[in-house]
Amino acid sequence: MKFLVAFLTAGALAASAFAAGPKPGKWVKMFNGKDLEGWKAGERPESWKVENGAIVGSGGVSHLFWMKQECENCEFKAKVWLRKGANSGMYFRAAFGPGWPKGYEAQVNNSYVKDPKKTGSLYNFKNITEQLVPDETWWTQHIIANGNHIIIKVNDKVVVDYVDEKNTYTKGYLALQQHDPGSMVMYKDLMFRELPAGK
Repeated sequence: MKFLVAFLTAGALAASAFAAGPKPGKWVKMFNGKDLEGWKAGERPESWKVENGAIVGSGGVSHLFWMKQECENCEFKAKVWLRKGANSGMYFRAAFGPGWPKGYEAQVNNSYVKDPKKTGSLYNFKNITEQLVPDETWWTQHIIANGNHIIIKVNDKVVVDYVDEKNTYTKGYLALQQHDPGSMVMYKDLMFRELPAGK
């Protein structure tokens, strides 16, 4: 009887471990709070600087790429501050280079009137048209890209849960957007972690 109980217990533990599957990687700090070590602008590097422990985007159109590791299956999150009327974005699985990157974009736009796609949108895939957060306050955006399943959270609330049946972008860099000379954005507490292969 003791042998049977031990066997069943071991079997249950093994089944539980199998069901849990591979664990996510450890969270990695993407920004040291002092300089842009590990980051590279695809164009106009002068549009980016570090002030008061934050990456600040202002000036001409530019995209700032984190070059240390690409995202295949990953999580990417940050605290964001956006000037009233400004526009930005958090790119993932993006191709490095000048111009608008080929890749997914989690929109950062609270009150930029020229674009109805607001913060939290998976740009051009699943769009949000209501303003979710006020201007000129710190808030969080959290992206989970696991296979073709993409989740975007704003202040810990799921606002997009989308499956891209076309698997449009499968691997690439993470990047921040400086959208236009009238926009100003700040990012801090930028974090990344790898996820096991999507199911």
